[in-house]
Amino acid sequence: MVSRKFSVLLALTLLASCGGVTYDRTVVRGAGPDELLKLRAGPGLGFRVVLGLPDGTVLNRRDCVTEIGQLWCRVSLADAPRITGYVSADYIDLP
Repeated sequence: MVSRKFSVLLALTLLASCGGVTYDRTVVRGAGPDELLKLRAGPGLGFRVVLGLPDGTVLNRRDCVTEIGQLWCRVSLADAPRITGYVSADYIDLP
């Protein structure tokens, strides 16, 4: 009986830890009226471009890393969360 209660408690704890993930909302700023911010496959200029993002694009910011002195943030599109990549932090609003 104790083993069953422990198993149920463990399962509930794991489920609770998986839900409720929150991200910071941010917006692309400063790319320019005729330019697009490059969403890259990884944190750096050497990674392939996934998509171009115009100013005003709403993103979910996950985490940021520094590569060769440049801050890169892992983001997903707010309207299409499965599209993810990295953008230079210079072109998004950080909290």
